[in-house]
Amino acid sequence: MIRVLVVDDQELVRAGVTLLLRTAGEDVVGEAADGHEAVRLADRLRPDVILMDLRMPRVDGIEATRRILAAAPTTRVVMLTTFGEDAEVYGALRAGAVGYLLKDGAPEDMIEAVRRAARGEPLLAPAVLSRVVARALSAHREEAEPGELDTLTPREREVLALVGAGRSNAEIGADLHLGVTTVKSHVAAVTEKLGLRNRVQAAVMAHRLGLIDDDFKPVR
Repeated sequence: MIRVLVVDDQELVRAGVTLLLRTAGEDVVGEAADGHEAVRLADRLRPDVILMDLRMPRVDGIEATRRILAAAPTTRVVMLTTFGEDAEVYGALRAGAVGYLLKDGAPEDMIEAVRRAARGEPLLAPAVLSRVVARALSAHREEAEPGELDTLTPREREVLALVGAGRSNAEIGADLHLGVTTVKSHVAAVTEKLGLRNRVQAAVMAHRLGLIDDDFKPVR
C-alpha cells in the first residue's frame, strides 16, 4: 500500500482524488490545500508519493516541491494540473517532480502514475512528454556525439528506445521478455553510461540518437 499526500486548493478535487486512490487500495495519509501546508504535512507524514497541484495560494506546487525534496529527497512528487504550458512543465521537472499529469486525464492514469512513481518510474502524460522532448530538442539542436550509442549494448539500446517511447519497466519487460529487475538494471546502466539524471532525459536522448521516430515509436 502506497502512502499518498494529496495537495490541491480545491476541496472537491482533493475529495475526488482521495476517494479514487482509496478505492484503488492506496493509503491517502493526508490532504493539503496549499504548498505551505503541503511542506508541513510532508515533513510530518513522510508520504511515499505526493500528488501536487501546480497553482495554489501562498506557496505554489513548484516551490513546495523544491522545499519538500530538499528535506526528503526520496519522496516522489507527481504534478497534477489543468495546465500544460511548457514553462510550467520544465519548472516542475527542474524542481524534482517525477511525473506530470493533466487533470482531464483518465482516472486509471492517475492511479498508474502514483504506482509508477512509488516504483521510481517517472511518468508524463503523453501530450506533455511530446512537448518536453520537442522543446529539449529545439533548445539543443546539436547532434548526439558519434560514440554515445557505441557505449551501449544492443539490449541497452532496445531498453533506451522503449524508455523514449514512454513505456514503464513492466511494459519494457513484457516487450523484451525480461524481468522487471533486469529492466531496472539496464535502465540504470544506460543512464550511467550516458550521464543522464532521469528517464525524461533518457527519452530526449533516445530521440537525439535516432532510436525513436516522431510518433514516439521505436525505430526498428
